[in-house]
Amino acid sequence: MPFLSRRSAMQDESGDRAALIANTEERVGRRLIPRDRWIDTCANPNCRSGWLHLWRSHAAPIFEGGWTCSAECTHARVAAAVAREVQGRGTAREAHRHRVPLGLLMLEKGWITSVQLRKALDAQKAAGTGRIGEWLIRQRAISEEYVTRALGLQWSCPVLSSEHHDPAAMAATMPRLFVDAFGVVPLRMMSNQLLYLGFEAAPDPVLALAVERISGARVETGIVAGNDFKSAHRQMLVQTFPGVELIEAVSPSAAAYSLARSFERARPGAGRLVRVHECLWLRMWERAGNGQGQGTGWVRDVICSLAADWRQ
Repeated sequence: MPFLSRRSAMQDESGDRAALIANTEERVGRRLIPRDRWIDTCANPNCRSGWLHLWRSHAAPIFEGGWTCSAECTHARVAAAVAREVQGRGTAREAHRHRVPLGLLMLEKGWITSVQLRKALDAQKAAGTGRIGEWLIRQRAISEEYVTRALGLQWSCPVLSSEHHDPAAMAATMPRLFVDAFGVVPLRMMSNQLLYLGFEAAPDPVLALAVERISGARVETGIVAGNDFKSAHRQMLVQTFPGVELIEAVSPSAAAYSLARSFERARPGAGRLVRVHECLWLRMWERAGNGQGQGTGWVRDVICSLAADWRQ
């Protein structure tokens, strides 16, 4: 009966061990541990670390879809994003377009008379405040419904309603500061893919694009009737919004430093930076979610106001 020598037995044992190790590595690489946790490299194109930082979690921090291996690399990525936003890329600047004045539009539609329009204009001039639509309503020349319809025609946008508005759920879509300062009401989200923003007098395309880039959802804007808007706006302002940190920067480099420090301190699983008029909005999530810019878990915001001498 043939038998194995000690040498051949050792070779077979060595071969079996190698096969076992290879099989284990395959299982670890493909099933037990997500593959991207092993192959993640720093998202900073100028990273000088040379290889993976094994002591740093690869689950965070993640800025705009890329992991950074150190605070220095996080700063470099944030600084590049600040430069991008300050230079104007990613902002919405609507081309100048002549719009028919609201009073003339309603006069053309036959909703008011020239006498009523003149009376409202005189009252507006004497008071030095108020919109022409408001004065026409005060003087009972036209109803609020028709003023809202005229605003929709003037801005080529739909008239929206606050029906089915859930202010508590909508508070997570943007900071309270934006709701208050820009006069907007996030009305409803449809299947996490379509967000409706309501405005009282005119849509804000800059804010709409910023929210779209942050949320990953398509944003539609429209006009909400005055009283309907005021009621929904008041309800929004008393809700609990995500925590926010307010900072002011005198230069792009100062903004990048402060934002990167806040980002490293929070160590989020997802984060994105956009510009909203004269400020930078950094939103952070506990962990990455589905869709561009989205995340799950806790949400935190950092709003950095831009100094007047470097706004563009």
